[in-house]
Amino acid sequence: MTAASFTPAGDCGAYDVFNGDADGICALHQLRLACPKEAQLVTGVKRDVDLLRHLPDAAGLDVTVLDISFDCNVASLARILDAGGRVAYYDHHSAHRAFAHPRLELFWDESIDVCTSILVDRQMGGRYRPWAAVGAFGDNLADAGNALAAAAGLSEVQAAQLEQLGLALNYNAYGEHIADLHIAPDALYRAVHAYADPLEFMRRSPYYRALADGYRADQAHMNSLRPQWQPACGAIYVLPNQPWARRICGVFANRLVAPANAPGASSYAVLSENADGSYVVSVRSGAPVLRAASGLCERFPGGGGRRAAAGINRLPAAQLDDFVRAFSDYFAGAGGAAHARQG
Repeated sequence: MTAASFTPAGDCGAYDVFNGDADGICALHQLRLACPKEAQLVTGVKRDVDLLRHLPDAAGLDVTVLDISFDCNVASLARILDAGGRVAYYDHHSAHRAFAHPRLELFWDESIDVCTSILVDRQMGGRYRPWAAVGAFGDNLADAGNALAAAAGLSEVQAAQLEQLGLALNYNAYGEHIADLHIAPDALYRAVHAYADPLEFMRRSPYYRALADGYRADQAHMNSLRPQWQPACGAIYVLPNQPWARRICGVFANRLVAPANAPGASSYAVLSENADGSYVVSVRSGAPVLRAASGLCERFPGGGGRRAAAGINRLPAAQLDDFVRAFSDYFAGAGGAAHARQG
């Protein structure tokens, strides 16, 4: 995957490490509005989650981590703690390898209606709740986003505007390399952080206008997409090796899936091809309580996520048929692959 983005803030030994998607950006934004701190920013494209590996071998680091997998970073986290570092870790992805440590504060909840922005909102007492709503909307948690917006005293029209912002911020994070994105995540965070009010950011920031224009242009490609495989439990789409396809894969996957646990809800996988012929995989579970998307993705190297939405960072082309069989068996039960139909 792409190298991480760094924004230095002097030799202060403090690092803010965050996912480059809407949830990661909005979580950090809330935290730093409430608790300002000069820190070096470490981030990347949405699937670049092994970010703690970029931190130096130095004693006593002050690290804040938001919205990246605990399991993917456990070795680097242990290294930082063993060197005397202090870490505050906010996340909602699966954390099978979580551990306690006197210098580790872990704020974690993998409930299907929780994202990292909501975890920060809880800790900050709702001080910047509209931004928590933006993060929730970006993570495809529409009910949670609307509830947060209502709790902040916003109208339905304003909530709909925050939803559009969340979708645009999240859309920007998808790509194989930062060059695929319209705006580098560290630069986008800096732009967002100039605004305490997300509606003002939408009105005034040229960054939002650039994202909204790009989002509309890329959305035009979605209407022509058709599934490659259609097992009884849902559908699997394969997108071409194009920057637009890598940018819209997550948005497209979110559009496909019905509300979580709706009766008969289907599950979906959207694969976008990398330059080397491998695939980035986005999976959405129609029944996350019964069959977590992360449970399927964790069967493959580089796979993980959360119950409703998960992914595989790099699926070799040689494993594509294995993935199709695993998807159908996992979501439809044994023998589901026999019902798969190639489109």
